Amino acid sequence: MSRPTAVAGALLALEALAESIARAVNAGDGVSAMVALCLLALATTLPLALLRPLAAAATIAAAAVVSVAPFHRLTIGGAVAVIAVLYAAGRREVRLATATLFSPFVVLAFADAGHGEGRALTIALAVLAPAAAWAGAATQSQSQARAHRAAREVIADSSLEHAARGERARIARELHDVVAHHISMVSVQAESARLTTPGMPAAGAQRLTAIGDTARTALTEMRRLLGVLREDTDAEAAERRPQPGLAQLNELLDDVRAASGGGARLIVHGTPVALDQGVELAAYRITQEALTNSRRHAPGAAVDVELHYQDDALSLRVRDNGPGPPVNPPTGGLGLTGMTERATAVGGTLRTGVATGGGFLVEASLPAKAEVAR
Repeated sequence: MSRPTAVAGALLALEALAESIARAVNAGDGVSAMVALCLLALATTLPLALLRPLAAAATIAAAAVVSVAPFHRLTIGGAVAVIAVLYAAGRREVRLATATLFSPFVVLAFADAGHGEGRALTIALAVLAPAAAWAGAATQSQSQARAHRAAREVIADSSLEHAARGERARIARELHDVVAHHISMVSVQAESARLTTPGMPAAGAQRLTAIGDTARTALTEMRRLLGVLREDTDAEAAERRPQPGLAQLNELLDDVRAASGGGARLIVHGTPVALDQGVELAAYRITQEALTNSRRHAPGAAVDVELHYQDDALSLRVRDNGPGPPVNPPTGGLGLTGMTERATAVGGTLRTGVATGGGFLVEASLPAKAEVAR
């Protein structure tokens, strides 16, 4: 029982005890009758403060039936306690037990041949006891209905959010797999045309350079947009996180070691400096994809990630000691293409192939300062 219920039960017990003593004195009852009435008064009220709801309801209802049937007496505190415990039992959905508890009062109302105060109490309880139990059950049903309605609203909101995340993920895939690829090809072809066309006027070369720069700028912005879209599809989309860079490579390698059980080292040459965000993101994603490919095609192989900081360039090498590229490489993979696109997007280059001494090598050269036109 809660503290307010216990206090209410104690106060009702005091009221019932005082009322029983006063009635016994006024009626001229003997000591034994007075004691019996006082005990019944306590039995119809005090369990409200001492017992659990269902046990209190059973005890108080039984004591009230004894008070009404043989003695034709029931205190105001006892009547209030009967109504309170039946209401509480109804709220707890013990409806069969509650019906069993108020049924004797209905039977007594029809069977009692008494008159006066005892008859009035019997009829009052026959009406109020079932009403209290039904009121408790109705209150509980309303509470459950509100809870179910709130749950349905939460489920509906979650379904809408899930659908929105799925749509954002689909858009991100389309941008990555289709649009970014074509923009990257524009950049590569513009650069290739500028270098391979003999006798090209300076103005034409300048235009092709501008086309390549514009394509790389578009790719850089698209990469950042993809990062936002993919972040929104995460379970913690409300918490914005910065894009990863070279400072997070140690965490990435820790995850690789934990997932694959193979060795993974980070080797740094030169003095680390903060680079353009797009360059650092490209270096991180290239490393991430290279490690993913290594785990897929050379599980358990040791991997070295090397960073060479130079004045005007960052050299990135990811090498494993696995069996090297497959004889019949699978078609349709976008990992190597994606790495090339990332390097090209920031004005760098990338090559892949068999490493000296065996294994597979991914080597990228990225500008130390990415001067991206805006």
